[in-house]
Amino acid sequence: MKTLPFAAILCLAATLPLAAQQISISKENKTIAITTTGDASALADIAVVTVGFTTYGKDQDSTYADATRISNAIIHTLTTASIPKDAIQSAEQSLSPIDPNSNDEKARYTQGLRFEFSQSWHVTVPADQASNVLHLAITSGANNSGGIDWQLKSDDALQAEAASKALEHARQIAETMAHGLNAKLGALVYASNQTPPRGILAYMGYGNGMLNTESAMLSASKVNLKPLAISPERITKSATVYAVFAIE
Repeated sequence: MKTLPFAAILCLAATLPLAAQQISISKENKTIAITTTGDASALADIAVVTVGFTTYGKDQDSTYADATRISNAIIHTLTTASIPKDAIQSAEQSLSPIDPNSNDEKARYTQGLRFEFSQSWHVTVPADQASNVLHLAITSGANNSGGIDWQLKSDDALQAEAASKALEHARQIAETMAHGLNAKLGALVYASNQTPPRGILAYMGYGNGMLNTESAMLSASKVNLKPLAISPERITKSATVYAVFAIE
């Protein structure tokens, strides 16, 4: 086997990060360092569905009374459909006066409306139940609904798959480099995994993330509504691997 000059060894090892300083650099320790990225994807199996409503009234008491009716109707419908109570988490609720100087509120103010109430929840269900949750909530008065955060039960498994692909890719590149140096690729002596943040596709909704209707209540029996056609998002995980291989 051809012996690499010491200068070439230093060039190959110069890319070692600070975290790998425990690897000694010498004539006896010839290495190749590779940085690669691998991806793995799977269909989401969990859906966190945002449901909620907004209602307006002429005074505080009547607005709150109407909100209470709608709020309880939505929750009653969901729990009656066997959705566990601990799968329904409150996100926000607010009662506030309408601003007569707001361009968005002027029309309502001229109609005599003075207060606004908003409430929303996050409902966590299996991905194939997302459409039904929206259907049940909207037909019970949830006129400000539609945001879905798609998730996986096992994020770690998908991340591990991405890292495994990245490491295998690193080995293939290292073998090619070693061949070009008339050397033989040896054992993996160091590896680190850096996980980039998930992109904006983690959140999927409709338009601004909500379906917004002006009516506070829709009657499924009158209009024979059917659930929306909704498909789970394909979630992709990326792993960046820094690998150092010995060469012989």
